[in-house]
Order: sequence, then structure tokens, then C-alpha cells
Amino acid sequence: MILAVDIGNTNIKIGLFEESGKLRNSFKMSTDVKRTSDEYVALLLQLLSHSKIDEKSIKGAIVSSVIPQLDYTFTNVINYVFGVKPLIVGVGVKTGLAIRYDFPRELGSDRIITCVAASKQYGAPLILVDFGTATTYNVVNGRKEFIGGAITLGLKSTIESLADCTAKLPNVELETPKKVVAQSTGKAIQSGVIYGAVGQVKYMIDRIKSETGLYDAQVIATGGLSHIVNDVEPLFDHIDRELSLKGLYEIYTLNN
Repeated sequence: MILAVDIGNTNIKIGLFEESGKLRNSFKMSTDVKRTSDEYVALLLQLLSHSKIDEKSIKGAIVSSVIPQLDYTFTNVINYVFGVKPLIVGVGVKTGLAIRYDFPRELGSDRIITCVAASKQYGAPLILVDFGTATTYNVVNGRKEFIGGAITLGLKSTIESLADCTAKLPNVELETPKKVVAQSTGKAIQSGVIYGAVGQVKYMIDRIKSETGLYDAQVIATGGLSHIVNDVEPLFDHIDRELSLKGLYEIYTLNN
């Protein structure tokens, strides 16, 4: 099997792929730069044991990371547990996409791996909206060129920022209120953040299509919070929360 590790700002997603490309198991753990290699080894072995997976069955590994401090940590963890050297997604790694970006080294690997999977599974052109710690908009044209996108605060990050940057606004749960016009401060925050995000996504999709001329682009959503927006208004052709892991597997096979 092939191990795929997607290190994000909030969570680390781990996937195990069979040789056929089927995702057999996936796990998630919280991202913590203060954890030692030994702690991550213990967590990983516990997850494997719970799923009755023998670590000797892992024959290769690939890692995408937006936390540079954890690159070295996970390289050591994977080498220690599985005896393999992981492929790290970065400049020089084949992705199957041409990168049309002013400064490619600034481009987060998390944005690329999801676009790789989306273009492989659903075809291009596409607009991919990834709802994570940040919400990112990513555009791939019909020639499978990544041509850029946009970045803004994620849903949870927006609520946390309101609580951190104000004296009286509380930190509320990310739940959709029944009405836009709210009669309490908590529901007013939920309304502004969630309904505001829906409006933003709708506008951004329309603006991207008119700016690029990609009116036939499929709109794809990924990330754990994608369902919140889609439940308010169905704006997406596809929702696929496993795109990052699938993209990592595609890149691994392309480079091997």
C-alpha cells in the first residue's frame, strides 16, 4: 500500500491506498508543531493498529505540507515506522499540471494536490473551492494549466477572529441559523459568517468565470466545511472531501 499524508494548518489527513488506487483507510489527527517525532510515531501506530493494518504492507509514501517545521518530523516518522523515504510535494515534482503562477515557490502544495485529483476525476476546466482553515479558490483551464485563484479566511477562522479581535463578541458554534436577520448576537455572528460566505462563494464563482471566460468550468468543493455552504445553496457540481489524499496518490504514481 501507499501512504499519503496531507499536513494542514489545523489537521493532518492520512490515507492508505491499495495498488489499484482505491482509498482503503483514512485517518485524521490534529496538527501540533510541539509534538515530537516519538509522539507522532505512537499516534500513527495506534491508528494503524486500530484498523488492523500491518506497517510492513506500506511500500511507499508521499507528503504534502503547509507547515515547514513538520516536513523533517514526518520524513523521520515515516522512515522509522515503514522504512521508506517519502516523496515531498514541492518544486520539481511532477504533478501533471502546468503551473502558471508568478512565484511558484509561494504556491501551497495543498492547492495543487486537490487540483490534480479534481482534474483527474472530473476533468478540466474547473474551479475548485477548498473550505479549510483558509478558503481558497483555484482555477485550472482546459489545457490543465493551474492559472491562479484567490485566498480568504475560512469559516471557523472568521468566527475565531471576531472573538479574538473584539471585546464583547463571543466565539460561537459554526451552525446555520434559520434566518439572516438574527435576534441575538450569537446568531447574528453565525448569520453573517455563513450566509456571507455563501454570497462570497457565489460572487467569486461568477467573477472567475467572467474574468477567465471559463463559463463551462465545473465547480468542485472540498474540505470539511464545504457542506455548510452547499446546504444553504447548492453551488457545486461535485463535493469531494478526499481530494487532497487522492491527489497525493496521483502524484506519487506519476513520479514512480
